[in-house]
Amino acid sequence: MARFQPCHGKDACRDNGERCLTCGRSLSEIARLRDALDALANLAIEHGYENSEEFASYVARKLSKTINHRREQLQ
Repeated sequence: MARFQPCHGKDACRDNGERCLTCGRSLSEIARLRDALDALANLAIEHGYENSEEFASYVARKLSKTINHRREQLQ
């Protein structure tokens, strides 16, 4: 199983056209994650959530549970 390597920031990014040479993730993976984060941010803004930290914590908890559940289903 692969280990997630977080981004070190756009200023630290260097790529070879396929991968970020700093974090090692593929550029397509980075783009998909950015799109997902953008969609979540838009959802919070569209619904006028004032408590963005609580929303982000909820998403993190649910995401972790969903990943674990799906991994169990695959076994």
